Amino acid sequence: MTPKTEAELADAIASAKTPLRIIGGGTRPIGNPVAGEVLSTSALTGIELYEPGALTIVAKSGTPLSKIETALSKENQRLAFEPMDHRALLGTTGDPTIGGVVAGNISGPRRVQAGACRDHMLGVRFVDGTGTVLKNGGRVMKNVTGYDLVKLLTGSYGTLGVMSEVALKVLPKTDTQATVMIHGLPIARAVKAMSAALGSPYEVSAAAHMPGDSPVTMLRVEGFEKSVAYRCDQLKDTLAEFGEITVETDPAKSAKIWSASRDVAGFHNAEGDVWRISVKPTDGAHLAGKLGTDTFFMDWGGGLIWAVVPAGTDLRAKMNGTPGHATLIRADEATRAKLDVFHPELAPIAKVSAGLRAKFDPKGILNPGLMA
Repeated sequence: MTPKTEAELADAIASAKTPLRIIGGGTRPIGNPVAGEVLSTSALTGIELYEPGALTIVAKSGTPLSKIETALSKENQRLAFEPMDHRALLGTTGDPTIGGVVAGNISGPRRVQAGACRDHMLGVRFVDGTGTVLKNGGRVMKNVTGYDLVKLLTGSYGTLGVMSEVALKVLPKTDTQATVMIHGLPIARAVKAMSAALGSPYEVSAAAHMPGDSPVTMLRVEGFEKSVAYRCDQLKDTLAEFGEITVETDPAKSAKIWSASRDVAGFHNAEGDVWRISVKPTDGAHLAGKLGTDTFFMDWGGGLIWAVVPAGTDLRAKMNGTPGHATLIRADEATRAKLDVFHPELAPIAKVSAGLRAKFDPKGILNPGLMA
């Protein structure tokens, strides 16, 4: 089913008697396998409202992300949370949609400064599991109405409702950028360096570490040209104790570094399962040593670890009590059938989640089992 209007979407869900597999552009099939009729939002397209002066954009959920970014770029604006493009990593094709980005709360390296996708959400329209159309939030930044269903829907992967429209806050693009690179650091020292940089007054907008034979710790600085140059110099002085430091001042080369970081480019052709682990940055270095693999990458100042392990490896078992969440991003069908994609919830949280799903989807037809 591919409804073209919100009304058709509501009718399709209201009349459904069996499970529905909700998809957008089909570019990031993340989650436990769902057996059901496909319900695609890809025909719900179009930018409904864009007010550059108010820093807001409203679009139907099936609108390709590329169209959103093109419209924003013409006004020198952007989605500050820089959503990841999963296609090369997962081997998929098609166009990512803005609804898919919101449904997965997809956020990139700038999350450490600008926040996640859900922090930029202003409003949402969606259809719940009974076929009822609901809306929450609004189309402006100063809007408070009742429960914050906007943030609840963001990251729910279509298990509470199918979004038909989203409203987001946007921000201006920066004048230029540069990348400060510290060479040769072991993991623990790299995390300390990233923490020092992020805690400094020099407005670092991303911090990542690539281990290996020639490890490099990367810090992004954005803004006006003179400000960027000044802050890079100050960071070099502040972090001098950590060793050799160079600066990539070419904005295009710096942007390429961070688009590769955002999309985990180094793992696109790697053999094995790909996991995404979220932990406290202070736990990142300790956990990295327990993963049993040298193929990993740290983002968000050490709080996000991407790892490649042999097929079928239960990486959660290796966490051994380390607080955090491990999500299976890419694996073969046998592994996906054996291991939950999402980290099992603690009993009290699982009870709340089940209650929410029962309330929003009493028939149990929206992506059943995808997250649980």
